[in-house]
Amino acid sequence: MSTINQADPVVTLTESAAEEIRGMLERDPAGAGKGLRLFVEQGGCSGMQYGMEFATAKEGDLPFETQGVTVLVDAGSAAFLRGSVVDFSDSLNDSGFKIVNPNARRSCGCGKSFET
Repeated sequence: MSTINQADPVVTLTESAAEEIRGMLERDPAGAGKGLRLFVEQGGCSGMQYGMEFATAKEGDLPFETQGVTVLVDAGSAAFLRGSVVDFSDSLNDSGFKIVNPNARRSCGCGKSFET
């Protein structure tokens, strides 16, 4: 496992993803002071699955800012997410957040689960 440098962002947000996240936080009064937590956990159809939630930083997080959004990733998830790009699409056929992960050997058609 490689060493995590806290100065380097673990993931990158596209402008469309950052814009959607900023808007969601602004529309929700409970979003004040929170960032986007990205994590990986066991589950899904390929063995590992992505999770996203709005949260405050906790001990062990690797917080960073990208595109004006605070992103929180725990050290365990960072090993799986390093180099990933989070995008957002609002098209009729394919809307929602998508994670492009260079560490995934195989991804499921649902886009939420992967295999390393």
